[in-house]
Amino acid sequence: MIGAVGESQRKATRAAGLAYLLSTAVVISAEFGIRSHLIVPGNAAETARNILAHEQLFRISILCDLLYCVGVVVLLTALYVILRGVGPTLALLAAYCRLIYASSWVLMMVNALTALRLLTGPDYLRVFGADRLQALTRLYLSGFDAYYVGLLFYGLGSTLCFYLWLRSRYIPRALSAWGLISSAWCAACTAAFIVFPDFAKVVNLWWFDSPMAVLELATSFWLLFKGLRPSGTAEPRGVRIPERV
Repeated sequence: MIGAVGESQRKATRAAGLAYLLSTAVVISAEFGIRSHLIVPGNAAETARNILAHEQLFRISILCDLLYCVGVVVLLTALYVILRGVGPTLALLAAYCRLIYASSWVLMMVNALTALRLLTGPDYLRVFGADRLQALTRLYLSGFDAYYVGLLFYGLGSTLCFYLWLRSRYIPRALSAWGLISSAWCAACTAAFIVFPDFAKVVNLWWFDSPMAVLELATSFWLLFKGLRPSGTAEPRGVRIPERV
């Protein structure tokens, strides 16, 4: 039986659309608008000089990434509210996967603050020497280990969500199907990269999550401007079984 869309789902739909769009805008601003200009690949000394010269800007980028984590938590909560009627166990598992992803970003921001402390910390750190401190700083800023571990879980969570979208028919089936494929692709590529680092030479790192990001972006626009279709696979809650006469 196809169930009607409830008021809590409609509110969660708007929250999900806004959370994804705003958090994506924030993290893109931090990564490409700020951090990409401060961190110089293969040059720890220049990276250290840039951060010290623009410390406040670097701290703003950290705050932006933490706000992105908040957006991910809001998103996973909203998606759980929308999709729990379709498959409560899978919806909960998807939420946990996204929570692990958000935790990986928190870890990266802790590392970023540690890197900043290495450059601006107390005098006892000077015993390591400037070159060693710069190298340690660059190591803490790399972030790839935590990110790709988190991305694996995000890809799995997104795969589960698009599977539930497909079952529910709350959004167009073509959008759900392509989202399912792109999310599974992301999870598979990330797993392969963790086991075989040279896999990045076969499939560029940008192609791991870019298709999934595009489909999630399209889904967010749909949720925000179109909302949920008045249909789903979930049984209506509170249906009473007729008593025998």
